[in-house]
Amino acid sequence: MNGGKTKRVTMMDVAKAAGCSQATVSVVLNNVMDIKISPDLRARVLDVAAQLGYGLASPIRRAGLEDLRGGCIGFIVDQLATTPEAVNAIEGARHASWENDVTILVAQTQGRAEHERKAVARLLQAGAQGIVYMSVFTRRVSLDTIFDGLPVPLVLLNCYTSDNRFPAVVPDEVTGGRMATTALIRKGHKRIATIVGESFMEAAQDRLAGYREALMEAGLIYDDGLVAEGNWTPTSGFDATRKLLSLGDPPTAIFCQNDKMAMGCFTAINEAGLRIPQDISVVGYDDDELSRHLRPQLTTLELPHRPMGAWAIEQLARKPQTRRHGPHKVGCTFVARGSIGREPA
Repeated sequence: MNGGKTKRVTMMDVAKAAGCSQATVSVVLNNVMDIKISPDLRARVLDVAAQLGYGLASPIRRAGLEDLRGGCIGFIVDQLATTPEAVNAIEGARHASWENDVTILVAQTQGRAEHERKAVARLLQAGAQGIVYMSVFTRRVSLDTIFDGLPVPLVLLNCYTSDNRFPAVVPDEVTGGRMATTALIRKGHKRIATIVGESFMEAAQDRLAGYREALMEAGLIYDDGLVAEGNWTPTSGFDATRKLLSLGDPPTAIFCQNDKMAMGCFTAINEAGLRIPQDISVVGYDDDELSRHLRPQLTTLELPHRPMGAWAIEQLARKPQTRRHGPHKVGCTFVARGSIGREPA
């Protein structure tokens, strides 16, 4: 289920159809010539990519990225290795630009201003024709003065400034939370719990807001007792689920606001001797790779960091001017698997 949208062709789809690894596809599509790959395999990957339409739907084709051909774009991110979000966003940006011979240069700064200044200086020295600034956690940022008066356009990814001076893109987390909850309501569930992440984070606040909106739209009463505190970790999901199951009237469904907490939720449900989804349904969020390895596989929502990365590159290609409206929001995709079912009789 994806809201009627055409399924996005991924590099993994190309690899599967071509009978090779995703790494091989990346090497071929990025035209890396110092890694030995047979001409036949290169031709097969390129043929499959063309047949599947990989890259053809990129909004960059409408944005004139050819103006940046042969150049480079700087990508500054606070954290790179600890979560998949930055990697997915960079992949979306790369996907949107590889056909036009645009190189992406990546700098990790740990969110430290002195590192950001050095990164900007070196990216400009390298000839960057635009800069994408990304935060791993969705939030409002206060940019260092180095970003004032840049000689190249700046786009914010997964973050925004209070004055909305720059084009910015974030996930539509409220709608995502509503979609997750609505999926359970449509299965007949009326007593739906949620396990939230750390409350200071905008993602947790917005996903909870979406949960409440879905309940209200369905005429269901919001119950504080069905909102359990978590901190995004499997352990917190396990502990929160045990508390929910110990209620006098336990929930028949749980919306875990990320997949790692859902993994802990699965363990707690199994230890209680209950079955998923026959006795209790579970929905996650993020479409972490672990969601496909749980049994049953976890129904979840895919964060849109790849399309967000592509959107950021599109804005750079359009050489954006100062803007004063809020960040552009990209919807999450609902991924239906086996962890939700009808409300138990």
